[in-house]
Amino acid sequence: MTRNAVSVIATALVVAGCATKGAVQQVQTELVVLRTQMARQDSARAAELGRIIALQQRTLDSLESTRESVRQARTELRGDHLDIQASLVTIQELTGQSQRRLSELRRQIDDRLERMASDTLVTSIPDSGVSVPTPLTPTPDQLFQASLQELRRGSLGTARAGFHEYLRSYPTHGQVPDALYYLGETFSVDAADSAMAYWREVVERFPNTARAPTALYKTGLSAEQQGDRAAARAAYQRVIQQYPRSDEADLARNRLASLRP
Repeated sequence: MTRNAVSVIATALVVAGCATKGAVQQVQTELVVLRTQMARQDSARAAELGRIIALQQRTLDSLESTRESVRQARTELRGDHLDIQASLVTIQELTGQSQRRLSELRRQIDDRLERMASDTLVTSIPDSGVSVPTPLTPTPDQLFQASLQELRRGSLGTARAGFHEYLRSYPTHGQVPDALYYLGETFSVDAADSAMAYWREVVERFPNTARAPTALYKTGLSAEQQGDRAAARAAYQRVIQQYPRSDEADLARNRLASLRP
């Protein structure tokens, strides 16, 4: 029985004038009991509502904590991705250097075998009958390897002179692109403009050789080191366009990404 219903009954009894004193007291007692029950129900509802609100708050707190964890995980993943890219660039550079080093070692082995064969040649002097070694002019490979060794020792002036002599004496030899490239290397420390001039000559005269993409990429690096970002971008873009499958193309893409405003 609801509160309104009890009130209606009590009012009806009074108005009708037929309610006895005992009946009125009974109704009043029932009203007290009903109010007590309703107060308990209200208290229970309030407690339940409090539990629901607390549960909702814990859920919201948990969601916020989850969002923060996701944001932190994304940040860490982004940092890991950048680290992986940097590692890949390093690996690519080392791979390119290793391949060039192997080619140079092969040439050195061939050159040594050739020198060993040349050293066994002798000629006889008719008057004395004494056999002496024949003075030999350095072969193209011998002159090239000697100049390259001087470059690796840090004797830039000697290496530079050797490569100049090589290009003067053997202008059509197959290692001319390499000689021009290494001649540029001898200038890379103290005369960047001269270095880039020789590297450009490699690209212009021998665009289909394996040395061309390396020379073009080094041109971009040198321009970047000099602060000429526009020239560096142009060189890197040429590497990607003209030599898309080369190791230098991958390196150029990474350098271009680092040069973005």
